[in-house]
Amino acid sequence: MASHSKRNKKGLSQQQSPNLLSIEETSQALVPSLVIEDPTPLSSVSADDTITPTPDVPPLTSSYNDRIRPLLDAVDKLRHLKVAQEGIQLPTIVVVGDQSAGKSSVLESLAGISLPRGQGICTRVPLIMRLQHHSNPQPDLHLEFHGKVVSTDETDVAEAIKIATDEIAGNGKGISHTPLTLVVKKKGVPDLTMVDLPGITRVPVHGQPEDIYEQISGIIIEYIKPEESIILNVLSATVDFPTCESIRMSQRVDKTGERTLAVVTKVDRAPEGLLEKVTADDVNIGLGYVCVRNRIGDESYEDARVEEARLFQSHPLLSKIEKAMVGVPVLAQKLVQIQATILSKCLPDIVKKINDKLNLNISELNRMPRNLSSVAEAMTAFMRIIGLSKESLRKILLRGEFDEYPDEKNMHCTARLAEMLNEYSEELQKSAVNKSTENFLMDEIQVLDETKGIGLPNFLPRTAFLIILQRKVKEIANTPVDFMAKVWNYIESVVISVLFYHCDSYPQLLSSTRRAAHSLIAKMKEKSFDRVMEIVEMEKLTDYTCSPEYMTEWAKFMAHQNAFTEVMNDNSKPSQVTIEGFGEIEVGHLRFHSSTREQAFDMKMRITAYWKIVLKRFVDSLALHLLLSINELVNRNMEIEIVNELMGSHGGGIERMLEESPPVALKRERLNKSIRLLKNSKEVVAQIMDRITVSGD
Repeated sequence: MASHSKRNKKGLSQQQSPNLLSIEETSQALVPSLVIEDPTPLSSVSADDTITPTPDVPPLTSSYNDRIRPLLDAVDKLRHLKVAQEGIQLPTIVVVGDQSAGKSSVLESLAGISLPRGQGICTRVPLIMRLQHHSNPQPDLHLEFHGKVVSTDETDVAEAIKIATDEIAGNGKGISHTPLTLVVKKKGVPDLTMVDLPGITRVPVHGQPEDIYEQISGIIIEYIKPEESIILNVLSATVDFPTCESIRMSQRVDKTGERTLAVVTKVDRAPEGLLEKVTADDVNIGLGYVCVRNRIGDESYEDARVEEARLFQSHPLLSKIEKAMVGVPVLAQKLVQIQATILSKCLPDIVKKINDKLNLNISELNRMPRNLSSVAEAMTAFMRIIGLSKESLRKILLRGEFDEYPDEKNMHCTARLAEMLNEYSEELQKSAVNKSTENFLMDEIQVLDETKGIGLPNFLPRTAFLIILQRKVKEIANTPVDFMAKVWNYIESVVISVLFYHCDSYPQLLSSTRRAAHSLIAKMKEKSFDRVMEIVEMEKLTDYTCSPEYMTEWAKFMAHQNAFTEVMNDNSKPSQVTIEGFGEIEVGHLRFHSSTREQAFDMKMRITAYWKIVLKRFVDSLALHLLLSINELVNRNMEIEIVNELMGSHGGGIERMLEESPPVALKRERLNKSIRLLKNSKEVVAQIMDRITVSGD
């Protein structure tokens, strides 16, 4: 007999006997008191591998102790509460399969009831099947959907499911994500909760939507993607497993197959090579295979089990498959075992997620402002917003603290302003660099020629110096203007961002604060432009500095005058001269301007030394003006501007804060609803944890 003993990550061996269902190693580490007792055998395996159904024991009932059943009930209650809406995934056995793979027949065999049948897709909504064994011989069946409970019985359950499905998904052939719950309490059924999904079909027929494949795929992926989901993949023995669409889908979310169990149906139709298919496992079925024979025709479920046992015992090919891999009873036991394992494993994580999400929502709700009921309360809230906004702006614009915006570099304002100032300084310095030395001193000579008068020769007229200075100031006049425009645009974005952040709970203030910010920044910008123009005019008006750097720089430049004069007076020497700050300069053209070149050289060196002082003043004075303006903006002007805007004709007054905005009201309602749901969920799991603790004691 072929051996198939691959052990998966869940700790379940595919060679494991159906009688060996102990999961102590898995469950006790997480929930020590959840112990599954060894079940009463559903079938006994004799020495000659003959399967003999045990007549005194319901054929699908597991020995499922009282500690596990409440845990499964708790998860069902959480599912009913729709805790998944809060992002908390529940452990689920999800049944998938290609259309006509025999999925419904497998579920019928497990539940012992008839499900809807017919051409096309019969399951048009997720069908949550809650099976529960109880000793009462009278079955109890009911449907839960749209907040109501509809009782039914074994005879009418298929029709009841069809009617409920039509109510949920419409009378056509469309499908819906809204689940329908079927509760089956019946003697002999295993304690299981499974989700049956629509069968996979690629070609729309019988009036189905054109995108039926995409719709079904979306539902299936939604249910099988969570790590907590166990995939029960129903495969027909008549097809190649790698070509099954359900296999492809499960492999997308469970590449290793560690949470996929395969059920092979229709084994009597294609027994040839089946043993090799389920032992080779070319499609990574980590939880193993179970081959089954479903009910045929009018067979009773009891007769079907007898025929199934006989088939796998006597068939020349099927009898070679290990007994731990065949039969609906084995499938039921494996599902019960897997379900118990994942429930035990996931419970602590579910408890933690519920508590974390509940605490998060309560904190968020507490941070929301309470509903304002009077003008006094509104004024208090408004002044608090102003105070918080001013403090935030003091931090980021004046003190360089950005603990409120650690990861938003754009809000690290002192650093960004320093960068802008450095860029502005570099632009000014570039403008001061001599763009060309081809006509060295010619501008100065032309100005000297035009300003000379009757007087002593070789005397440097102040008028000529001022003309050169004014030209240079005019060339860079736009640079400080552009710098101020850039800075105030940045500050405006910061101010609006801070105000909007603190007004987030009162959207009715946003338009007023935006207008106030625009108006205030426009005034500050205009004031800065006036200051820039004033500085420009001052620099053009006169030449003055008390800085000793001027004389030091001028003397350094003038130290090259002798070398310059020697070149001018000796035509045999090369016509180039090297001057610090200018580099190597061609001066041959100056030999024809002997009357003014010495004056021009002196004036060039003076203007160059003085221009460094001028550029520093342009940077320093604007930096000081900017810091003063920001201080006035934050500590004095902003509050006045916002109050005037709010109380003005367009602001609407402080009374507008008494009207809670729709977004805030919706957020408050959403949080309250979520908190109620999570509290109910917490109560459900708390009861289970209490039972576990008591049992453990």
